[in-house]
Amino acid sequence: MYLRTTSRRNRDGSLVRYYQLAENVWDPQKRCAVARVVYSFGRAEDQEAEKLRRLARSILRVFPDEATITAEDDIRILDSRPYGGVYVLEALWRELGIPEVLRAHLPQGSREAYERALFAMVANRALAPYSKRYCHEQWVPEEVHLPSAASLALHQLYFAMDALERCKEEIEKEIYFRTADLMKADVDLIFYDTTSLHFEIDEEDAAEVAVQRVGRAYPPLRRRGKSKAGRGDAPQILVALAVTRDGLPVRSWVFPGQTNDGTTVARVKEDLRGWRLGRCVFVGDAGMNSEANRRALALGSGKYILATKMRAGDEVTHEVLTRAGRFQQVRDNLRVKEVVVGDGERRRRYVVCFNPEEATRQQTHRETLLDLLQAELAALDKAPADPGHSKRACELVASHRFGRYLRQRPRGGLRLDRAAVAREAKLDGKWVVTSNDDTLTAEDLALGYKQLMRVEECWRALKSGLRMRPVNHWRPHRVCAHVSLCVLALLLERVAEIRAGDTWRNLRAQLQTIKVVEYRRGGARIVQTTDLRPEVARLLGKLAVAPPPRVHEVTATGEPA
Repeated sequence: MYLRTTSRRNRDGSLVRYYQLAENVWDPQKRCAVARVVYSFGRAEDQEAEKLRRLARSILRVFPDEATITAEDDIRILDSRPYGGVYVLEALWRELGIPEVLRAHLPQGSREAYERALFAMVANRALAPYSKRYCHEQWVPEEVHLPSAASLALHQLYFAMDALERCKEEIEKEIYFRTADLMKADVDLIFYDTTSLHFEIDEEDAAEVAVQRVGRAYPPLRRRGKSKAGRGDAPQILVALAVTRDGLPVRSWVFPGQTNDGTTVARVKEDLRGWRLGRCVFVGDAGMNSEANRRALALGSGKYILATKMRAGDEVTHEVLTRAGRFQQVRDNLRVKEVVVGDGERRRRYVVCFNPEEATRQQTHRETLLDLLQAELAALDKAPADPGHSKRACELVASHRFGRYLRQRPRGGLRLDRAAVAREAKLDGKWVVTSNDDTLTAEDLALGYKQLMRVEECWRALKSGLRMRPVNHWRPHRVCAHVSLCVLALLLERVAEIRAGDTWRNLRAQLQTIKVVEYRRGGARIVQTTDLRPEVARLLGKLAVAPPPRVHEVTATGEPA
């Protein structure tokens, strides 16, 4: 059934048009469809346009999903904003029960506003990571459809950060329990690692700061220390992160910049006590391996898997790596050999791991490096005699790439250290782990440690995707709250990645094709979601997120149609 327009020309040459409500019916005699007039409205010039519009709107109210747009509707597009990313993040945010956890600990008079402020900052980290001021002044009001945060003031974002920092331990603990239950997380292995974040300043924090709003005293956080990013000249903080086997964040810590990695283990062990982690095995890299840390981790029947340094000149270098024995093949690219040093309760259990593919890669890289070094040494030998070391010779000795393969000649000059090359060749593709858990096989220990890369993946996501640095704060409690917001954003990303089986970068690109369009149609302003692409609809199914609402808002503009 449709609105039909017919015309007739008068004797004076004028053209008269008529409106008719018609439908096509099958004529068995003519064997074709013919138009049958259901109702005749009369002359077109005698009809009021608004009456026909009302009729059309009354029909569309019965079938709202079938509304179509025609040129006569006078459509005016007012705005269009991405919506899919923030919609999915908010769905996961609510599914994990984070709003309930936050409201239980936030100040009573500002719970709703602070919860919305924290979600806005977390979503901003995951979708367009910039400063909190940018989030408030540009991202929320102009670049995304998030009306629940549109009325927030800038100070509410900062006060929400203070409230989060004040109850950080309790909030992280409850969120972890909810996440572990929802995602059925495997918490047998807890992976732990640290990284450094430097600041674009020259002055260090001088004294302890007591923050009244948080009710806590903070030591000087921004201090110079050993930078993992090669920025030892800048003040920094040390950030620690514990994650599950699936890469779900368990808890984060912030330490002063001069803190040694190994000294943080006792604090982490104490803070995770009573977290119902089950049969938890702590996994850490060689920087965490010390006598004090092993003792702390073993307290209360605690278990650990720790990497060891192979060039420290201790028993690993002289006894473990030199012990004869065959490697056992456990994977295509992994072989293991178990070595026990000592007897009785004080015996120490090591597993030497060997990756043939990595050994080939390291050998090829070293051969290329030695060719370059030979060319550098040949150039130095041809240079004029220098009573002291030349500048280039000093650079080679101090170089991390070449220094280990160089020795000084008795009469001056540099030579290639063949013994050092042979020692390095014996370590190609190898690493050594130690553990106090006798129930785990050598294969379990090797594969358990290899999964420590989950933490490295989390660091890459925090630094590259979520842009945890630069830190645009100088107050210690705001610095710590900024790290907590980044970890919350990482949690939402990891949940989405696990369910969809894809990276957040790819998921975000697909989700951002869902937009909210604001347009004026007749005398109404309508806010509506665009149609879902088939691949996006399938993605929402994988994420266990319902499709977004089609119509968000319909308001009368008060203007004539």
